[in-house]
Amino acid sequence: MTKHNLVVSEKPSVAQSIAKVLGASTRRDGYLEGNDYLVSWCVGHLVGLADASAYNERYAKWRYSDLPIVPEEWLYEVPKDKEKQFGVLRGLMNDKRVTELVCATDAGREGELIFRLVYHKVGCTKPFKRLWISSLEDAAIREGFAHLRDSKECDRLYEAALARSKADWIVGINGTRLFSTLYHRRLIVGRVQTPTLAMLVERDGKIATFHKEKYFNVHVEADGLTADMEKIKNKDEANAIAAACSQKQAAVSSVRRETKTVNPPKLYDLTTLQREANRYYGFTAQQTLELVQSLYEKKLLTYPRTDSQFLTEDMECTARQVISIVCRKLPLFAGLPHEPDIRRVINNAKVSDHHAIIPTVQLETEDIGELPQSEQKILSLIGMRLLAATGEKHLYDETRIAVLCEGHEFKANGKTVVQDGWKAIEQRFRASLGGREKDEPEKVLPALCEGAVLESVTSSVTEHFTSPPKAFTEDTLLSAMETAGNEDFDEDTEKKGLGTPATRAGIIEKLVRGGFVERKGKSLVSTKDGNNLVCILPEQIVSPSMTARWENTLMQIERGQAEAEVFLADIAKMTGELVNAYPFLSEAEANRFDSGRECIGKCPRCGSPVYVGKGNFYCSNRDCAFCLWEDNKFFASKKKKLTKKIAKELLDKGWCRVTGLYTPKKPQLYDAVIRLDDTGGKYVSFRMEFEK
Repeated sequence: MTKHNLVVSEKPSVAQSIAKVLGASTRRDGYLEGNDYLVSWCVGHLVGLADASAYNERYAKWRYSDLPIVPEEWLYEVPKDKEKQFGVLRGLMNDKRVTELVCATDAGREGELIFRLVYHKVGCTKPFKRLWISSLEDAAIREGFAHLRDSKECDRLYEAALARSKADWIVGINGTRLFSTLYHRRLIVGRVQTPTLAMLVERDGKIATFHKEKYFNVHVEADGLTADMEKIKNKDEANAIAAACSQKQAAVSSVRRETKTVNPPKLYDLTTLQREANRYYGFTAQQTLELVQSLYEKKLLTYPRTDSQFLTEDMECTARQVISIVCRKLPLFAGLPHEPDIRRVINNAKVSDHHAIIPTVQLETEDIGELPQSEQKILSLIGMRLLAATGEKHLYDETRIAVLCEGHEFKANGKTVVQDGWKAIEQRFRASLGGREKDEPEKVLPALCEGAVLESVTSSVTEHFTSPPKAFTEDTLLSAMETAGNEDFDEDTEKKGLGTPATRAGIIEKLVRGGFVERKGKSLVSTKDGNNLVCILPEQIVSPSMTARWENTLMQIERGQAEAEVFLADIAKMTGELVNAYPFLSEAEANRFDSGRECIGKCPRCGSPVYVGKGNFYCSNRDCAFCLWEDNKFFASKKKKLTKKIAKELLDKGWCRVTGLYTPKKPQLYDAVIRLDDTGGKYVSFRMEFEK
């Protein structure tokens, strides 16, 4: 019997790329085979932590008295829609031909978790190795298989991922059930998304309570120079200064000239790319993630879920080759002369799991014009950054002039570009956007020396107002998430912030779907429910600092500097204290989220209120599809409407006795008990029972 290696990827498309390189060209049901390899896939998270109801049937209903729920032994389950592929992998892992496995899921924390949970759920004990690659190019795959890692090298990565998953379960299950039961509304509480929401609420609060203040600037002008005295609060004072200086003599008290350098930017990590794609194109973080993932699977980009902005030493030749291809293949940069300084973007010490995002050499053979416009935009943005990051320094002369007039000091600042450097590349890119992004115009000051006298200056006063803080955009929110809690860490602490580059987009989308945040143009704004949710939650849940510390601990677990058990014990302790802090609420407080809509019961799927709608009775939770329609097919076939009274009884008891039902088979009407027979699908089902 020929020995086979089983390769398990994360997605079918990735499996196909790997199988092509390995020579596994024969298609089977759920895998590919050939050349002593079996190549299959997980379709994302095939195995996950079981719902609370799996531990005890009573947890199917949400009750305050059952909290906190913290499993002693964790259970895992396979979603119904993924059971077929799990069965395929179970069969392959138990196949006697298979002597060794290769974990080829995405090379990162979550990818490790996806494979290991399947491996353990199956009960597989066969040895496995780890494929660790940053590109799906054929050469990268071959190189990866030539240097497979020992699985033990990734044990800590798995521990960190599993600890993250369990921590999110403990906080999410208990927090969501606690506040949902107290306030009679499904309120989603998450370890990362709740402090993210808190930052949005805080910013919106500052905007709402902002009171603009008037201030005045005084200007003097002579011999081509305009100098300013800014932010005088009193109008009379500003006018008095202007009057005193009008037509008077002024003297240049100081002239300072300095050549300044602006170094090229770093390459893109995922978060920085998402921020700039939002700023330049208006893409959401999730849209950008989906676009770069698609380009990665098309072998046109390196691995996108990275937090590094540098390349490794061994990539110098590849980087030069890619830069040459970018200048030939991307229309925006065609013919651009560019002598790259590759060493500027190389730093082994600052690359952990994956290097920065750059195009691949596969770009050479790709018809760029055939790609979707959105993908072309992302390629142009990443190409621009690669050229800019390896470009020359930007140099400019800055001049600062101080002028004295009647005992008052006025200032003027100007700059002159000495060398465009990398800014020329950025400006070419910005120009392609139709002028939406512009640099501040150059302000050139006249050639004056210290002691120069300005005769008969003219003076003026302008009126201004202080500006409120700006609402968060996805660009600025991602930046805030990345740096949240920084002030609570030592300078040497490497990992900070809320979430990871790979998860931040999903967190924002969950807040929007949950109705706690809404998009207004490019702005992200908290809703009334979002504000209320943050108001009712304690500091340890909404604090970005605490969550940032948790994220840092997860990185320490990954590196063997902290223990998962200790981390989870702290999470469980905090959750228990949270539950005990909320024994009861006043009626007025419990109705804080009351929308004024008529509630007729609780959703049998998620426990959220069910409201009376137009022709239906619907679950208030936007993520839940439960809905009872008045004119549904089951009741209509019996010439009945599903009335509010019937709906209330069905929700309360699960059944209702209905009279006067029609059947075409008999001339008379009949009575029956109708029960909810809900399977969780798009439409709710019913069944009839007849009284004996």
